Amino acid sequence: MTDVLFAKKAGEELLKTQIAGISSTFSYDETAYHLPVSYSLTGIAVSDRATAADVFARMNNNPLIAAECLLAEKTATGGREPAPYTGFIGDTVIRKLGYSLVDGSILGLALIVGKPESAGGAAAICRELQEKYMLTFLAGGVIPSLSEAGVKLGLEYRLVPLGSTPLYGIHFVDIIARVAMMFGGVTPGDAHRLLAYAAERAKAIVIVFPGLSDEEIAFVDGMRVLGFPILSLTGYEGGEWIPATPDTVVRTGMEKKGIRVNVTAIPIPMACSPAFEGKSIRKEEMYVEFGGGRSPAFELLRMKNVGEITDGQVTVIGPEIGSMTEGTANPLGIIIEVAGKTMKKDYEPVLERRIHNFVNYGEGSWHVAQRDIIWIRISKEAVAKGVKIEHIGKLLASKFRMDFPQLLDAVAVTLITDKDKVLVAKAAAEKVYEERDARIKGMRDADVNTYYSCTLCQTFAPNHVCVITPERPALCGAISWLDGKIAYEISPSGANQPVEKGSLINAQNGEFEGVNRFVKKASHGEIERCSLYSVMEYPMTCCGCFECIALMLPEVNGIMVVNREFKGVTPSGMSFSTLAGTIGGGAQTPGFAGISKNYILSDRFLQGEGGIERLVWLPAQVKDELKPRLLPLLAQRGLPDLFDKIADETNATTIEELTVFLEKVGHPALTMKPLV
Repeated sequence: MTDVLFAKKAGEELLKTQIAGISSTFSYDETAYHLPVSYSLTGIAVSDRATAADVFARMNNNPLIAAECLLAEKTATGGREPAPYTGFIGDTVIRKLGYSLVDGSILGLALIVGKPESAGGAAAICRELQEKYMLTFLAGGVIPSLSEAGVKLGLEYRLVPLGSTPLYGIHFVDIIARVAMMFGGVTPGDAHRLLAYAAERAKAIVIVFPGLSDEEIAFVDGMRVLGFPILSLTGYEGGEWIPATPDTVVRTGMEKKGIRVNVTAIPIPMACSPAFEGKSIRKEEMYVEFGGGRSPAFELLRMKNVGEITDGQVTVIGPEIGSMTEGTANPLGIIIEVAGKTMKKDYEPVLERRIHNFVNYGEGSWHVAQRDIIWIRISKEAVAKGVKIEHIGKLLASKFRMDFPQLLDAVAVTLITDKDKVLVAKAAAEKVYEERDARIKGMRDADVNTYYSCTLCQTFAPNHVCVITPERPALCGAISWLDGKIAYEISPSGANQPVEKGSLINAQNGEFEGVNRFVKKASHGEIERCSLYSVMEYPMTCCGCFECIALMLPEVNGIMVVNREFKGVTPSGMSFSTLAGTIGGGAQTPGFAGISKNYILSDRFLQGEGGIERLVWLPAQVKDELKPRLLPLLAQRGLPDLFDKIADETNATTIEELTVFLEKVGHPALTMKPLV
C-alpha cells in the first residue's frame, strides 16, 4: 500500500526541483487564457522560468501549477504527444462544449488516471460514465488499456485521452479554470472565487488506478482544493482519498457531487447515451445509409388523439437491413405519432427536432439535418451486433417517452423503407412542413407582447440572461422564440420564462421597461438595462455559448462578425478566442455582443447602429453558408450589391487592408453616422 501523505510530501519536493530546471519559454496556442490554471489563480501570464517560479511560490508550491508549467514547456519544446492523445484542448472546443454542459446532456466531468489491473474493468467504468451522461478525461496507462479492450476514444465518444502520464490530467483542471472564466464570470487572479466556483458548480470527480509516482500523487491530491472527490480503487491509504470498488466508484463519485441521473436501458443491441451524440460514421465504417441527397428520406412527428395509437408500437414497412446491400443508399421515412393529454399541435416541430439527438444517441447510428433533407447512417459494427431498422424505431419510441413523461402518454413509430411508399409519404410530409412554416413565417417582434428568457447557462454564468424574440434567436443559435414559448408551456418552472415587454423606452435600440425589469431580477441585480438590437448601448450579456461575436471597428465606422469556427486573427487584431475571453461569463460589454448566425438574417440585426449596412467583415465560411438566404434579403432591402462589399479573410486580414477594401468597393458604412 502507498501512503498518500508521505508520497505527496516527497512528490512536492520533486516537482519543486523540476520547476527550477525549466530552461525555455512556453505558451499554449488557441487560448486567450495563457496557462489557464496559473492565470486563473494569480492573473499572471506564465511563459518562462522566472514567471513559473514566481507563480509557483505565490501559490505555496502548488503541484497543479508545477504540472501545468512543466507540461507547457514540454509541449513548446517539441514534446507534444501523437494521436490518440489530445494534449491541451483549445478554447474553441471548450466553447462548443458549453451548451452541452448546461442543457443536461452532460451532467458532470470525470478524470481517470493511472493504469488499471483489468482492461475490462476500466472499460466497464467508462461505459457506466458514458451511460450516466458524464464527460470523461483520461491520463496515463488507462488509455492504452482501453484501446486494447477495443474502447473507442475521443471527444465524440466523451472519453478524451489527454496524455500518456497522469500529469496530463492538468488539462482536465485547465478546462475547469477556463469554464469558470468563460462562463462563470471569474476574474483572473481571484483565486478565492475560482476555488468556490470549482467546488460549487463544477460537478467533477477523479478516479485513481494504482501505480502513480510520488509527483503524480502530489498532483492528484492537489485537486482536492478544487472540491473534487478523489476516489481510489486500490493501493492507496491515508490522506482524504475515498476508497471504492469498480462496481461502486462511479455511483460514489456522483453522489459526492450531488449528480443524479436515472438511466433506463433500452432493449436494443447497441448502447444508447448522449456520449455517442458527437460521433461520426465515415463511409468506410458505414453498412447502409439513408437520404443525404443519395436517396429519398424524411422525418415527421404528428400528434394523435389519446387512444388512436398503441404505446411502444414499432412498424417497419419495406425491407429490413438484412435485405439491403452493404454500402448502398436506401430510402427511409420516419413517422412518429405521439399522444398525450397535455400535447399540443404547436409542439410538433419542437419534438420533431429531437429525432436528431435521439438517433445520434445510438452507438452505431448517425443523423444529420432535419425534415426531408435528413441523412442517416448505420455502422458495420452495429449491424454485426444485430442492429436493424426496427431498433432505431425502438430507440426513438423509448427516448420520447423517457424525456417527455409528463407530456406524452403514447408514442408509436413507423419506419418506411419501400421507395414508392417513402415518396408518397414524403410528399404528404412536405405539405405539413409548409403549413408549419406559414404559421410562423413573417412573425415580428412587434406582433407579440411577450418574449422569452433562457437562463440555462446560469449553471456556469450565474448572471447571464438571454432574451429571445421572434426576430432574435438565442445567441447560441439553438433556441427560437417559438422553442422558448413551447419549452415554457412544457416546463413552467424551467429555464425559459415569459418576459413581458412593457413600455417602449427606445425603439431603435430595442429597449423596453419590462425587459429591463426582468433582466435586472434574473441577473441578480447585476444588469440594469438591456437593448435587444444594439451592440453599442447596453447590449445583451454573453455567457460564452454564442455562435458568433459582433464587435465595432471604429477605424472603418463599421461592425464585424466572427464565428467560433474561425481560427485566424480578425481585422480587430484579435482571434475569436481572445474576443470571447473578453466578453464571456455573463458580462455586458458595450461594443461587443454574442449573437447567433441566423440573427444576421433578421431585420433587427444591428438596428441600433443602422442595420446590416454596418456589416463590413464576415468570415468566408459564414458568408457561403448564409449566401442563399442573405442575397434575396439584401435585394428586398434595396441593397443588392452589399454582399460583395462585405469583406472576409480572403481580401482583408488587418484593419489597414479592410480600410483599403471598403474604400475600393464603396461600402455604405464609410458614409454613415460615426459610431463613436
